[in-house]
Amino acid sequence: MRAETISLNTEVEALLTEAQLPVADLSSSLSLNLLGVRESGRLVGVVGIEVYGDAGMLRSLVVASARRNAGLGVSLVSNAEAWAAEQGVKALHLLTTTAAQFFDPASIRRTPPYAAMRLDSAAAGV
Repeated sequence: MRAETISLNTEVEALLTEAQLPVADLSSSLSLNLLGVRESGRLVGVVGIEVYGDAGMLRSLVVASARRNAGLGVSLVSNAEAWAAEQGVKALHLLTTTAAQFFDPASIRRTPPYAAMRLDSAAAGV
């Protein structure tokens, strides 16, 4: 599944809010890029990448509840990694307070050039 660049909008915010993920800081981020997947015109998954020079932060990964456990989250992360590499990002860091187990190296395959990368989790508000 191929994700496409999307803009922050009420549909994105609703999907994140449904999953109890933060949205308050999204509109103020000057470096936020969003990738999304639609099925039958409906947004079913989103991932955010904030780019700071050659470093990036993966955040706001969400999949609609009806589409979870079908590989869409893994696909979104792979798309985000590919997009980040195209932008010249050399290191990706992870911002999560709820999904650290999803990003466990044993449960998600890294894609080049991030195959050996360790995603660092950080608590929100730190």
